[in-house]
Amino acid sequence: MAAGAGLCVASNYFVQPLLPLLAQQFGIGASHAGFLVTVSQLGYICGLLFLVPLGDLLERRSLLVACTSLTAVFLCGMGLAPNVYMLMAASVLVGLTSVAAQVLVPMAAHLAPVARRGRVVSTVMSGLLLGILLARFASGVVAQLMGWRAVYLIAAALMALFAWMCGRRLPRVPPTATGGWRALMVSIVQLALNEPVLRRRGLVGGLSFAGFAAFWTALGFMLKDSRGAGEAAIGSVALAGVVGALSARFAGRIADRGWARLSTGGFLVVTVASWAALAAAPSSTAALVAGVIVLDLGLQGTHISNQSEIYRLDERARSRITTVYMTLYFIGGALGSALSGWAYTWRGWPAVCGLGAVLGVAAWGVWALGELRLPLAAMRHRS
Repeated sequence: MAAGAGLCVASNYFVQPLLPLLAQQFGIGASHAGFLVTVSQLGYICGLLFLVPLGDLLERRSLLVACTSLTAVFLCGMGLAPNVYMLMAASVLVGLTSVAAQVLVPMAAHLAPVARRGRVVSTVMSGLLLGILLARFASGVVAQLMGWRAVYLIAAALMALFAWMCGRRLPRVPPTATGGWRALMVSIVQLALNEPVLRRRGLVGGLSFAGFAAFWTALGFMLKDSRGAGEAAIGSVALAGVVGALSARFAGRIADRGWARLSTGGFLVVTVASWAALAAAPSSTAALVAGVIVLDLGLQGTHISNQSEIYRLDERARSRITTVYMTLYFIGGALGSALSGWAYTWRGWPAVCGLGAVLGVAAWGVWALGELRLPLAAMRHRS
């Protein structure tokens, strides 16, 4: 399930190290190229709103097979796109259907014993974040060796294989909701209105992911401008992020011990601190590597802590809870990608780092307003 979540979400991130190459090939600027990331995330948001909730209403394995099969078709469409407009259109559809990753996460939470839920969710989430990071590395290497179209055609073949394996290897999970699709949509709105923890955690996650998206959207342009880096070199930066992502696995154990409320603030401080190192990245490889490790550690730890909190709310509505949380999460990502292209065009890399730091401080502020008013004893959940 972790490998599948990583492969699904990777489909939206192959493009990031390719942005300078695609901008040159299609004759567009940095700010317009950044919209290739934004439109994919907007498609993902639509999938979160209209497809992921079906995980509570339909049998989940069948839903996974359908979504992953369609993703394979649309990835093939990206690889064969004759112009940037067709590429964007196919990218929206890939984003729409690749939300299968967000069907897998609540499915894992549903199947896991309560005492190990944090560790199980952190394992699947580690696979998801590794997919985001390794997608950039694989995309850069394949593009340099075989061209950018090969990236999407190979991904399409892998996704088709995963769709087949979903049907063969995953257990059937019966629906947990009753009523029709309209009732399901109404219940999502009710969850968002009635659960302040869900709203707050979604906002914290969205602001954190906005900074993460801003960094990766502008990174390729910075490395190309400051060092003349090729696609493989740009993608290889993601390997440093793998260290941070794997280091955050302990966040699941902290959550299982009841300290997710408190640990979130610590991970957000780590995220903000990463931008101090990243500001020196154009002239220092060590600063770039350290900043990426710390940024990914902070993001992954925050995300795991957030999910540990929201999945305590209602075990019968985990897909719909995921919809609310991840919609806010990817709205943040789309906003961060769009602002990053604008910031880099306006004042270069320093403006991007300033944007990321401001977003991180804002996320910490939202967390602090919701949690620091509580006494320390109340910040620990007891099973």
